[in-house]
Amino acid sequence: MDTESCRGAGRYPDIVQPPVVYFDLDGTLTDSAPGILNSLKFALSELGFPEPDAESMRQVLGPPIQHSFARLLGTTDAEQIAHAVKLYRKHFIPVGMFENEVYIGVREMLQELKFADFTIYIATAKPTVFARQITDHFGLTRFFDAIYGSELTGERGLKSEVIAYGLAQTGKTGWMVGDREHDVIGAHQNQMPCLGVTYGYGTISELQSVGVDDMAGSPAEVTRKLLRFR
Repeated sequence: MDTESCRGAGRYPDIVQPPVVYFDLDGTLTDSAPGILNSLKFALSELGFPEPDAESMRQVLGPPIQHSFARLLGTTDAEQIAHAVKLYRKHFIPVGMFENEVYIGVREMLQELKFADFTIYIATAKPTVFARQITDHFGLTRFFDAIYGSELTGERGLKSEVIAYGLAQTGKTGWMVGDREHDVIGAHQNQMPCLGVTYGYGTISELQSVGVDDMAGSPAEVTRKLLRFR
């Protein structure tokens, strides 16, 4: 894929102006893996389940936690999944949420985009209340015009649902920027292009397999590509 041209501009020529971008949070703005995985291990241990293998652990970075527990526990039982989520949050809220750090270059990226008059949103499968606490903690909230996520009950758990909700609230379409296949699929289901970042939790092959419109290997490259639509 030619990483020097945002191909989505050709596929979706009517949505690149005015400049609007929706950012994923985990794996795109912050490296939240330590807190998510430690909270997951805590919940599984409390439930008497062994620690999953490395690939299974990687797969939980991105989807809603309810979906991850359904797969890891091998169940669709709503009560069992809800209990696992409760145990997960017992560790995540006081500890795991802040076992997290902002990727190098993200603050500069957001600052440059705001200086260039971009409208910037967050669209994350993480509950909105947690996403806001994280951006507040790291001093990022000031960069965003709004933060859209799921509900604690699991409502809007799919990335496509979060993006659709954000579009309904703002009336503004634009680029989605994220690191996993869920970001690409969710964007395309809402007729938006997706710029995939390769420094997060997804892989190049994963992003390419779902038709990502373009890729960037660093926050600086994200900035350079998005600034073409100013």
